[in-house]
Amino acid sequence: MPVFRLPDQIIFPEPELSREDGLLAVGGDLCIERLILAYRMGIFPWFSHGDPILWWSPDPRLVLYPNALHVSRSLMKTLKQGHFIVTLDRDFSQVIAACAGVPRDKQPGTWITADMMDAYCRLHEAGFAHSVEVWNRGELAGGLYGVSLGKCFFGESMFARKNNASKVGLVTLVHLLRKWSFNLIDCQVTTQHLVRLGAREIPRKQFMAELKLALKSPTHKGKWDAG
Repeated sequence: MPVFRLPDQIIFPEPELSREDGLLAVGGDLCIERLILAYRMGIFPWFSHGDPILWWSPDPRLVLYPNALHVSRSLMKTLKQGHFIVTLDRDFSQVIAACAGVPRDKQPGTWITADMMDAYCRLHEAGFAHSVEVWNRGELAGGLYGVSLGKCFFGESMFARKNNASKVGLVTLVHLLRKWSFNLIDCQVTTQHLVRLGAREIPRKQFMAELKLALKSPTHKGKWDAG
């Protein structure tokens, strides 16, 4: 399959035209309108510093259904100890900066470039992107951020400065999404970390059908509250 070059017009090719590795298109920009259209079509940006903007729609797709979350005994113990305090949308910019700064296995740099941080901060200000902060003794110990449309949460990145901090944040988020009757959490690409928490791969065709259903519901915009 060819890789499509995006025009100035805010459009995307159909996701099933992606290459085998999931790469669909190159170019365009990171304006709010293009990002929202991308997520609605099951497409997300992922590129490194110095590269053009790359747009992906992998097959299979990793998803976590809120009711399928697996909490291990050790993680349950951590939750009960209450060492962490979890907030939502208190400091989005600090969370995304921390995600960008955490070293990743087999990745010499970060895909969360300055342009990406600016773009998602604008999405946050517009009420579509949200952060989960996990605090320990007043310090940011971990967290995650993502995008919410309809009844789907698109997870983007997470980080931990203390053991289990990001997991505590994810569990808190999932419990909230259950309360709000969210259909699914898009985890994008497979990691064993997420698989151990209950995420599983599904065919892109199935993901697109479930996403279409989730998008029929109104978006829970604005500032979120963990309480």
